[in-house]
Amino acid sequence: MSQTKTGRIFIIMGVSSTGKSSVGSALAKKMNVKFIDGDDLHPKANILKMSAGEPLNDNDRTPWLERIRDAAFSIEKKNEVAVIVCSALKQKYRQQICDGNVGITFLHLHGEFELVKKRMQDRTGHFMPVELLKSQFDTLEMPDENNVITIDIDQPFADVVESCFKATLK
Repeated sequence: MSQTKTGRIFIIMGVSSTGKSSVGSALAKKMNVKFIDGDDLHPKANILKMSAGEPLNDNDRTPWLERIRDAAFSIEKKNEVAVIVCSALKQKYRQQICDGNVGITFLHLHGEFELVKKRMQDRTGHFMPVELLKSQFDTLEMPDENNVITIDIDQPFADVVESCFKATLK
């Protein structure tokens, strides 16, 4: 009888400017695994909408979350390990990503509004304007699911990455 193995997917989640892409990339490198930035999976219409300062609604997010879910499914079926970045702000979004997938752990990068706002103001080259940060915090449903580990971002970057790494070992 053959034993079925599945891959593991670590979704780095949180509001914009919590360091998801930077932490996710560093974590994937430390683990020597695949890295997928969920921002790269947004449909063109979503990018244009956010660039215009308009927050996404659930209908906008649905095809994006399906792409992330499908990427996770592919990784699991190939028995690989990956780090994927996705805001996953609502419980139903996290459930949608998990639908049909069994090896997903969310690492929730969390910080207070003022800290995140300062980080957002200090960064360049991203399509999300600072004016949309409040809508992200308003949308965020603080996770209490068993497959979510919260990581405090109010610490040096290397410590955030190390906290995430330790969480992957659980």
